Amino acid sequence: MATKGIAAVLLLLGFGAAAEAPPQDAWVSLFNGKDLTGWKNNGAEKWVVEQGTILCESAANKYGYLTTEKTYRDFTLRLKFKGEAAGNSGVFIRARITGMDPEHGPDIEGMQVEVDPSVGKHTGGLYESGGRGWVKMPTVEGEQALKAGQWNDLEVAVAGNHIVTQLNGAKIVDYTDTAPKFTDGVIGLQIHTGGGVKMRWKDIFIQEK
Repeated sequence: MATKGIAAVLLLLGFGAAAEAPPQDAWVSLFNGKDLTGWKNNGAEKWVVEQGTILCESAANKYGYLTTEKTYRDFTLRLKFKGEAAGNSGVFIRARITGMDPEHGPDIEGMQVEVDPSVGKHTGGLYESGGRGWVKMPTVEGEQALKAGQWNDLEVAVAGNHIVTQLNGAKIVDYTDTAPKFTDGVIGLQIHTGGGVKMRWKDIFIQEK
C-alpha cells in the first residue's frame, strides 16, 4: 500500500516531466558539442567538431553552408564565434538552399547576418543573398563592437518583419523589412568563397516565439 501511495504522489507531482517537450519559451541548444546532429553540410567545405566547437575552414575555395535540418520562423538566436583567419563568414536566417553552382558551390537565398574577423567590416549588418544585397549596415559605434581574435557574443532576434542584431551587448542594427524574401527557413553558417576562412562557433541556442 505504501509503495502505491508513493507512486501516486510522484505522479501528481509530475515525476517524469523531463520526458515532456520543453515549454515554447525555453532556450534549446542547436549544437550538442560532440557532433553535427541536426545540421546539414552543403558543399565541399570543411565543417568539423573540435574541442566542443564547430570549426569551419576553407577546403575547396567555394561557398559552403552548414544549415539546420529544421526550419524556423520567429525566434531569438544566440551564439559565440571566433575568427582565426582573415576569411569572411556569416549567419543566415530564414534561408533556403536553392541550387548548386559547379564553380562557386551551393546557392543560398535569404537574409545573412554578416560575420567578419576584422573590426570595421560590418559584423552584425544585414545582407540579403539572392536579392537586394546590403539592406542595413551597422551603426558607427556598432562597427567597433567586434573583439578580433576573441570569442564574440552574437544575438539575432526575428519577429515578423522586424530584425534586431546585437554583438557583445551592443545593438548593431534594428531593421523593419518592408519586403522580406522569406518568412521562414533554415539557420545557416557560412564559409565565403575566396579561401582563407577559419571560424569557430559554439554555445548555439534558439528560443522560438
